[in-house]
Amino acid sequence: MYNSFKIFFFFFFSIVSFSQDVTVRDKETGDLLEAVVFLSDDKKIYVSTNAKGKVDISDFRGVNKIFVQSFGYETQIFSFNDLELASFQVLLKPSLLSMDEIIVAANRWKQHTRDIPVKIASISKKDIQLQNPQTAADLLTVSGKVFLQKSQQGGGSPMIRGFATNRLLYAIDGVRMNTAIFRGGNIQNVISLDPFALEKSEVLFGPSSVIYGSDAIGGVMSFQTLTPQFTTEEKPFVMGSAFTRYSSANNEKTGHFDVNVGWKKWASVTSISSNDFGDLKMGSHGPDEYLRPFYVQRQNGVDVVVTNDDPLVQKPTAYSQINLMQKVRFAPNERLDFQYAFHFSETSSYSRYDRHIRYNNAGLPRYGEFDYGPQKWIMNNLTISNTQATKVYDELSIRMAHQFFEESRISRNMNNPNRATRIEKVNAISVNADFTKKTSGNNAVFYGVEFVTNDVNSEGIDENIVTGTSQAGPARYPQSKWNSYGIYINDQYKFSEKMLLQAGLRYNQFVLDADFDTTFYLFPFTEAKINDGALTGSFGLVYRPTAKWVISSNVATAFRSPNVDDLGKVFDSEPGSVVVPNPDLKAEYAYNVDLNLAKLFGKNVKVDLSGYYTLLDNAMVRRDFTLNGATEIIYDGELSNVQAIQNAANAKVYGIQAGIEVKSATGFYFHGDLNFQRGEEELDNGAKSPSRHAAPFFGIGRFGYSNSKLDLQLNAQFSDEVSYDDLAEEERGKPEIYAIDANGNPYSPSWYTLNLKSMYKLTDNFTVTVGLENITDQRYRPYSSGIVAPGKNFILALRAKF
Repeated sequence: MYNSFKIFFFFFFSIVSFSQDVTVRDKETGDLLEAVVFLSDDKKIYVSTNAKGKVDISDFRGVNKIFVQSFGYETQIFSFNDLELASFQVLLKPSLLSMDEIIVAANRWKQHTRDIPVKIASISKKDIQLQNPQTAADLLTVSGKVFLQKSQQGGGSPMIRGFATNRLLYAIDGVRMNTAIFRGGNIQNVISLDPFALEKSEVLFGPSSVIYGSDAIGGVMSFQTLTPQFTTEEKPFVMGSAFTRYSSANNEKTGHFDVNVGWKKWASVTSISSNDFGDLKMGSHGPDEYLRPFYVQRQNGVDVVVTNDDPLVQKPTAYSQINLMQKVRFAPNERLDFQYAFHFSETSSYSRYDRHIRYNNAGLPRYGEFDYGPQKWIMNNLTISNTQATKVYDELSIRMAHQFFEESRISRNMNNPNRATRIEKVNAISVNADFTKKTSGNNAVFYGVEFVTNDVNSEGIDENIVTGTSQAGPARYPQSKWNSYGIYINDQYKFSEKMLLQAGLRYNQFVLDADFDTTFYLFPFTEAKINDGALTGSFGLVYRPTAKWVISSNVATAFRSPNVDDLGKVFDSEPGSVVVPNPDLKAEYAYNVDLNLAKLFGKNVKVDLSGYYTLLDNAMVRRDFTLNGATEIIYDGELSNVQAIQNAANAKVYGIQAGIEVKSATGFYFHGDLNFQRGEEELDNGAKSPSRHAAPFFGIGRFGYSNSKLDLQLNAQFSDEVSYDDLAEEERGKPEIYAIDANGNPYSPSWYTLNLKSMYKLTDNFTVTVGLENITDQRYRPYSSGIVAPGKNFILALRAKF
């Protein structure tokens, strides 16, 4: 009988201890806190609170050091016994400023920023809700450290530390988004992401090829989507939100809905968003060159130049978009975690506005049509995590993903019946296995392997819109397959609480096979093959002389392997020029050094400063070329100069990023960010030109007030002038997107905007957000952009939680 009671109590307490919930609240307001991190000292255990402020910490039983962290709150350290004595109730005290937070971008694992020798900017969910970015591209500017170029309203191409397009890398839940057709020209793929489905976004500055492989030269933009949350009680955990928004500058109508349903071992999150954007209206005060006095309409089978009723309205720029995400999570025990995610995004067709404002010698529009077809993105992603320590690893994460991309270009010259449609489809498969192992109390190793394959299918269709007949036309790309095989190791050694060293190494093999169709162009080859390797490394130091000082430095190399766009595309880069394939490309390499300083003055002021220098060697650039010995060929009915992407240049970029944060205990704050960069690239004749993707001096200042119910912020954004002398040689060939100076030359004027944002919590479940952007109604076009930015813009958004 006695033994029976022992067995009964053993099982009873085993069941009780299996689930031990902690509730976390704001110490001053009593509000339940979401996304509060509980992290063990050895980083083997990591959990976070759900939307009701609860989390199961049964895995921490017996742990003596549990870090409890949340952005905007003071970090606390407990033992499991401490939490038990506190009846598993935690009250967090709001902090003014912090020198540390949890990030995932650096090594694909959750880490403290104090252990990272590179600069990282985080964009929180609260930042996104207050600023109300219309797209994921706009979301990146919330950091104050990313410059955004737009060729049309349905676009957004970030510039980071003098690099852009295929020299930056996008990662969604750790999965590489870059494909083999990411081009050197501006790309719009980031708009496929839904800002409403994101938990957090991080921007990692500088080379990161050791972890992320090809393309991670200027930086990595890491997006973390919503994670399904389990219940901590017997009944299912159901939580969701609904959101609607209107913006006046483009008559935006947006709706969003998401819901989380969680059980003990299963959880699901569903997210749906719909956007409808009308033609974008520019500001009233600025260069007359930006006005839109007329546009082209097809009337009775003829292209007609129509007077614009309102020259401030940029016609045609309207488009719509839909996003869907479905995630399912299964955790059979405390060590295993399976997450499956399905993402779907599709835009309507949308006009490439910068081509619609390109005129011929007679001053008339060059194009009757120039549109991008629907941009589609589908991703299936399965992530398996295991925290059962073995001799080989303490933590294992396997990511297997399939992505499908489709994009197309539709163009037709003014009053020409022949319409050219070019369609590209890419199937991308990737497998990543990432491991961590703590080999001693002071040493941690991160290592992994990666396989990526891209299957590129490209077709051309030539259609006569008068007769309705169509036939096969020249494709933009050859039928191609691009493979990448990588292996890396990253070692962190902590000499003391004040000093940490990190060193990493990666070897990558890349293989490209392309088959060319010589039906339309008599290329001197029918296939091209690349089989080459790249070795990159990094070495970083973090030194914290006191709790209020951080000094870090990182020396790193990065690479970008030739992709299908570099090697095989055929397109008109500018009037009178055509780019043709070049099968003799090699990888380009970047060599970078940066120094980062951050200091906390008292509890109220934080200052950070970063300086960097990057050299790009063997850079792939567009240069004059010959095809079958000819320097000119007929392309799209026009005699065009032959060019190709070649390893023909060096480039350098250097700059400074500076920031300041000031917070008071009364709720008032000031944030400021300044970004200065200069770039120089080598031209065909050996001369030097300013770098095309080195943004002008830009920044943002934010003054605001925040309490438990109200967030109120006035911010000012600005960008410096880029004179004609400082304009990149390539940009001088696009006068249609620039203002004209006193000498009749194109240049990019300086600009500023004043913006007011507010968010008020009506109840625990209802929030209203109101914004007034570009209050002084400035007419400005960000550097290198084809579309003029919005004028005065009123935003009204409502959010309901349930």
